[in-house]
Amino acid sequence: MTATQAGHPDKAHGRFATLLLGSIGVVYGDIGTSPLYAFREALRPFAHDGVHENEVIGLISLMIWTLTVIVTLKYVLFLLRADNDGEGGTLSLLALLMKKAKGNTALLFLAGLTGAALFIGDAMITPALSVLSAVEGLKLVTPALSDYVLPISVTILAALFVVQSRGTDAVSKFFGPITLVWFIAMALGGIAHISDDFSILNALNPLYALDFITHAGFVGLVVLGAVFLTVTGAEALYADLGHFGRAPIQTAWFLVVFPALALNYLGQGALVLTHPTAIEDPFFLMFPKWALLPIVILATLATIIASQAVITGAFSLARQAIHLGFLPRLEIRFTSQTTTGQIYVPSVNSLLFMGVLTLVIIFGSSEALATAYGISVTGAMVVTTLLAFPFLTWVWGWSMIFALSVLLPLFVLECIFLAANLLKVHDGGYVPIMIAGTIMLMMWTWQKGTRLVKEKIGRNDMSLEAFIRLVERKSEHAPSDVPGTAVFLASVPDKAPAVLLHNLKHNHVLHAQNIVLHVRTRRVPFVPETDRIELTRLSDRFSKLTVNFGFMDEQNVSQAFPMCRKAGLKFEIMSTSFFVGRRKLVSDPDTGLPGWQDRLFIAMSHAAIDPSDYFSLPPNRVVEIGEQVLV
Repeated sequence: MTATQAGHPDKAHGRFATLLLGSIGVVYGDIGTSPLYAFREALRPFAHDGVHENEVIGLISLMIWTLTVIVTLKYVLFLLRADNDGEGGTLSLLALLMKKAKGNTALLFLAGLTGAALFIGDAMITPALSVLSAVEGLKLVTPALSDYVLPISVTILAALFVVQSRGTDAVSKFFGPITLVWFIAMALGGIAHISDDFSILNALNPLYALDFITHAGFVGLVVLGAVFLTVTGAEALYADLGHFGRAPIQTAWFLVVFPALALNYLGQGALVLTHPTAIEDPFFLMFPKWALLPIVILATLATIIASQAVITGAFSLARQAIHLGFLPRLEIRFTSQTTTGQIYVPSVNSLLFMGVLTLVIIFGSSEALATAYGISVTGAMVVTTLLAFPFLTWVWGWSMIFALSVLLPLFVLECIFLAANLLKVHDGGYVPIMIAGTIMLMMWTWQKGTRLVKEKIGRNDMSLEAFIRLVERKSEHAPSDVPGTAVFLASVPDKAPAVLLHNLKHNHVLHAQNIVLHVRTRRVPFVPETDRIELTRLSDRFSKLTVNFGFMDEQNVSQAFPMCRKAGLKFEIMSTSFFVGRRKLVSDPDTGLPGWQDRLFIAMSHAAIDPSDYFSLPPNRVVEIGEQVLV
């Protein structure tokens, strides 16, 4: 073995260690902050009567076994294998299933939209709840700081959203180490108190969880809503699959995250058994007075990291939704020269910031906000389980009976948790429902509106081949020839683009070389450069060019043009004009969409950026030609 070959294992181990540490910081940031409030909120229904030993042990058992079944079995061991060319997440899975589907895909589409909308709702509530719960620890340091909890939380959240435009590449290097220290601190806090009452170890027996559910009655169903707070952030496991890979995420869970969470919950339970007054805030009361301020600071950093991970996930989901046609083309900025996952979507950032700020001000405390949490998380999980069924049958080839036998128990369990969380609708649970409903309405309206626009424009469509025969026929009305190359952006590759027809109608000219350009987003995350372009010669003057991207690719058309030269298409960029159509949408109450949906669709279209900017066309070579479309 040569020295170079001997070095490869070290590089591989170093790369794995980096991904492992990164996944601890990004993937598990959200679920790692749930001990701040989950057990406290689960105990709240019992606070007025005082908690009994069986109730505490039963609750801790429920939490540990919820982590085991939902996170370990469903996400870590199963869903991480249900990938779309290495990418995970609801929309990634939806794209794969839409590609495999035969027949009606309406139910798949509805399920995917619901999951995506619920994730955005989660992205609003998570930063608000996590940061508030961490900063509230200051009240235990000194009651004099109680009045400053809300202003400090708002300041932290405002700063978090302001720095998004600068990218997180530099600070993300600290995410893993800080979160690792956080998990170690949680584990040590739990270990220090397990000896307070060793009977808490009975919680490792799932029979205690079953006994609690059996005897708790209606209160047990209410408590289940709080118990589910232990698995908040589990969807990030799946969504971040493409960034870190399956092995680092799984290793981080079994080596660090799961042991730290289990130890901490066991420690909180033992503390409450020994000191019932600790029910007020069992997490922070686990630590001695001298360690309270450092733990509050560490908890605040951990919640900021958790919030960052959710915000980044929302950006990534928005990009997927845009490329798959669920949202208008919004501005996407790439904040890292080396990592395509580091993106910033200004409009989504503003929407999240306004939503988070509103939630913090309206609810005012983590206790009040916890009632609004859970519905979006459980709803998203139920959707993922539903989508897993066609994945098992269509992609993995499982029989329907076998797939049902595996997924049905999990589906029933998650529906029970969803029902428990729905009991909180009147206490604030309506918030995530309203958020998700609004986002679903917007996505549905955009899909419906764009389909209507295509239908109306398509009525006057002419096939590209027929158009070429028409314009190349020698006649006295033939257009004038001009030198250079013209590139016409087309939404349908085999039809003559409207912008080409308008240019010919108004300017009466035809370039020496004409390229009909169609940008196609495939239902795969990434398209290799070898498959980037498809070039077809239609005549001496006309060519059809299709540029393929994946839904996770940066859709930069300018970078794809050098490949055309290798394919035999000769042109000079400085003598090339890019013709882009600009549509002005006009509301028509008599046809198309209802009036309210007309206005929403037109407002969303105004938020879209120019196709020339979205596809990174050379800015000084773009010609825009407008047309009106009634919707």
